[in-house]
Amino acid sequence: MTDQSQQDRLDNMVQGLFWWGIPTLFRCPHDPDPANCDIALVGVPHSTGNGTTLHDQHLGPRAVRNVSALGRRVHKAFGLDPWNMARIHDLGDVALPELNDNEASVQRMTDFFSRVDRAGSRPVSIGGDHAITGGILQAIAGPGAGLTGGRPASLLHFDAHTDAFDHIDHFFGAKKSAAHWASYLTRGGHVDPHTSVQIGIRGNPRTLDWLEPSYDLGYEVIDIDRFHEIGVGETIRIVRERLGDNPVYITFDLDCLDPTVAPGVANIEAGIEGLRVNEVMEVIRSVRGLNVIGGDVACLMPTWDSPNQITALVAVSVMFEMITLIAERVADG
Repeated sequence: MTDQSQQDRLDNMVQGLFWWGIPTLFRCPHDPDPANCDIALVGVPHSTGNGTTLHDQHLGPRAVRNVSALGRRVHKAFGLDPWNMARIHDLGDVALPELNDNEASVQRMTDFFSRVDRAGSRPVSIGGDHAITGGILQAIAGPGAGLTGGRPASLLHFDAHTDAFDHIDHFFGAKKSAAHWASYLTRGGHVDPHTSVQIGIRGNPRTLDWLEPSYDLGYEVIDIDRFHEIGVGETIRIVRERLGDNPVYITFDLDCLDPTVAPGVANIEAGIEGLRVNEVMEVIRSVRGLNVIGGDVACLMPTWDSPNQITALVAVSVMFEMITLIAERVADG
């Protein structure tokens, strides 16, 4: 082994120490200009779209930055090193000066991600509550969006809840809320529900017709009972068939996972077993080669996390999968 290769290995080891240095996302360079990168890592410290008292979700980006150096890995299953395949930068956080005003904050997100879209960079974001997906996709998908060529995006949506709250116009005052985005994005032409899939939906619902808004909009819903009935293989077949060759956006609410895996989440559903890590990883990896334009991870509640920060580390792992999918796509041109 040469002295240089030894030094490179030592440098890689140091870069993986989460407690050392400046905590950018995955130790990537901090550069707020999206024109300088292929993949834009973004924090969206937003909580007011939740509409309840679960407002510590704005601490999610900081928690993930704190531990994400541990996630600067090579991808064993794909045999890839995403960090050497694309220019990946941490753009910082979306500024939300009206942070108690959900609608103003969602518009701030759209303005921010419109710059990312114009630069042609593909965003991978960490929230923040699930209202962030509405703000992001208003910018990067649908009419006028560069990343989709003006087309709506197809969603690969992991969640315990459908977030298609279509029968009431606000969620405790928030209109473009964490519970509404899957509905209003379809009506605005930013998402095509007929080529989208919602996976992992579970819980004892408040109303027996809780899935009807998703069905009425056109989403394919694979709730937790159906998922266990058909298995991972059939789920993947449905996902690939629905997404097709459309521009794909992956949105991952951590509450889709079982609480033993991800305890630090908002709106936790503890009464029915959720998805396991290996299951969601298989499904995410199944879209390899598709036109993934971006993704987000939402609903991390660091103040509810275990002392070992397991939920933040799971968020890191999911983001890493998204980054690798996009990096390979970028490298393939």
